Amino acid sequence: MLNTTGSDVPGPRTPEAKDRELGLDFAKGVLITLVIVGHVIQYVVYRDGGFWESPCFKWIYMFHMPLFMAISGYLSWRALLRKSFTRAIGDRAVQLLLPMLFWYALLEAAKLAVFSSSASEPGSVLRCLNDSAGTYWFIWAAFVSFLLVKILLIFNRWSPWILFVSVLLVALTPVTFSILPLIKYTFPFFCLGFSFAQSREWWTGIARSHKPLLIMFLSIAALVCFLAWRKDTYIYNNLALVHDMQSAQNVLLMLVGSAAASAIVIVLILQCWKVGRSKRVISFITVELGQSTLLLYLIQGTIFRLMDSIQYGELWDLTTRLVVAGILGGAIVAVGLTIRWIVRDIPYLSQLVLGAPPRPACPKYQPADN
Repeated sequence: MLNTTGSDVPGPRTPEAKDRELGLDFAKGVLITLVIVGHVIQYVVYRDGGFWESPCFKWIYMFHMPLFMAISGYLSWRALLRKSFTRAIGDRAVQLLLPMLFWYALLEAAKLAVFSSSASEPGSVLRCLNDSAGTYWFIWAAFVSFLLVKILLIFNRWSPWILFVSVLLVALTPVTFSILPLIKYTFPFFCLGFSFAQSREWWTGIARSHKPLLIMFLSIAALVCFLAWRKDTYIYNNLALVHDMQSAQNVLLMLVGSAAASAIVIVLILQCWKVGRSKRVISFITVELGQSTLLLYLIQGTIFRLMDSIQYGELWDLTTRLVVAGILGGAIVAVGLTIRWIVRDIPYLSQLVLGAPPRPACPKYQPADN
């Protein structure tokens, strides 16, 4: 999800590597769109908790954040292996946490303007900490995952086994405080993406040799998990906590279903990229949305958290809700792209708002002729 391509690392860049990164930009553009769609389903189309049973909501939430985290892990391997500990963590904190704090300050200012009494509530500091974690939980999950893997690499330069053990330890930790269950859920996917980046040739060789069989197996697994997915399968409800046989089944179904669905979806997305990259809509998703995922995530998180504090839509019929959902989703994208266009070349402000320093002028992406 995050702009973690490690482009600051010098070295030759083959056409295949550049093409692969554009394909992942397209994947991130698709995924951030699904994040917004999932939230408008939750906050606008459904207002009574019925979204848990929505097939569209269930399909999106099976894979969108796990796949985002896997892509983040894949794109983080250069920073994890080639930067010192202090530089890697410092750069990641500036990239992720600084813009998050900026947008959270805007959120609190908006809430203070609309609900002036909220600032004087008891325990408001604790509430602010909890709000920032809950509103932008993926930012914290990505940062903590990056930090944990970097710590592991201090003791062992690269070993699949140490990552596997860390995944088991994190997954089996019986904690339910704040966003820790969400970190437990997404950390294995970050490690999987990082592992794939480190062993690309090995993974690619297996995929090429058994591609039809793997796709068939993963498709069946994803379909079975989709049909079995229930309200208690979501991480928000089971908290990745195993205390009896039923909870163990829910957590296992969640992890297996997310992994299978993520694998199938990334194959489909990259295939769409290869076939349709000459199309303008593919170019728009790749360049505009795919390279603005951090900003769009922060904006939509700010807006939907603010919507938690207001009453709206109780008397809207389904048609009205769908129209409002479409308008809101489009407005989030339009606002995000406008802000990016305004501040992307302004020193310091670009870092503060977008999480990225001003970039030197470079040729725009040109779709292929074929």
